[in-house]
Amino acid sequence: MAILLRIPLLKVNKAGKWLMFGALILMALAVFNNALLPLKLYPVLVNAGMLAIFGYSLVYPPSIVERIARIKEPDLPVQAIMYTRKVTQVWCIFFVLNGSVALVTSVWASHAVWSLYNGVIAYVLMGVLFSVEYLFRLRFKRRHNV
Repeated sequence: MAILLRIPLLKVNKAGKWLMFGALILMALAVFNNALLPLKLYPVLVNAGMLAIFGYSLVYPPSIVERIARIKEPDLPVQAIMYTRKVTQVWCIFFVLNGSVALVTSVWASHAVWSLYNGVIAYVLMGVLFSVEYLFRLRFKRRHNV
């Protein structure tokens, strides 16, 4: 209960507060129902939250990836802005697919399969996506002299 009272006081944006609230709901359901499923749904919640944040930034620019890029390079050329928008779209696709697999493993797979996917494979896939995007970014910068 004390955690619920502290959420409004935390210096977290609105989306972060909703994610925390959702996590607390899942935790409460797990505790009060003595059930594991709500805890297993946490990765689904995280992917849905990240999808919402990244997707919102596509509707109301600048995109999340553009905001991050502007920290290092405040004056991005138009080509770079278009590139960051595409990268944000790729991450949205990733969150949909990863969240879907997390949901499937939460509901229908064994605990071992859920643990393997959500504790190892999902993170490896994120790392691969980060790495591939980094290589594309280097190529993009060379081609466009950015």
